[in-house]
Amino acid sequence: MLSMHDNEQYFFQALKAGASGYVLKSAADRELVEACRSAMRGEPVIYGGAVTALIRDYLERVRRGEDPRDDPLTPRELEVLKLIAEAHTNEQIAEQLVISRKTVERHRANILEKLGMRDRVELTRYAIRRGLIDP
Repeated sequence: MLSMHDNEQYFFQALKAGASGYVLKSAADRELVEACRSAMRGEPVIYGGAVTALIRDYLERVRRGEDPRDDPLTPRELEVLKLIAEAHTNEQIAEQLVISRKTVERHRANILEKLGMRDRVELTRYAIRRGLIDP
């Protein structure tokens, strides 16, 4: 995948979608050509920043005692997290997702517990790092 996004979330999504590599458009011409040749040979291609993102993500999950191969959040929790990070209130999230405010609060509590975080600020930082929202 050739991308303009130097963001680990896009990188991980590309891999989940079946990409055999991830190279930034800003890469040097020679690097792009070599990446294309490697992909044509069926070899994985990863730009340097992606390697750093992989290692950082893996080490962070291990530090928290998680299985690094699994995303700790459900798709619904990711939706709620994104809306929290966009500064929506519990009532606004409930209305948008057509669920009760109590359910939003329960999702938020589960997200905080799973990620080992304490508040909306930490959740927002996490959402930015994961690429769920733009900084």
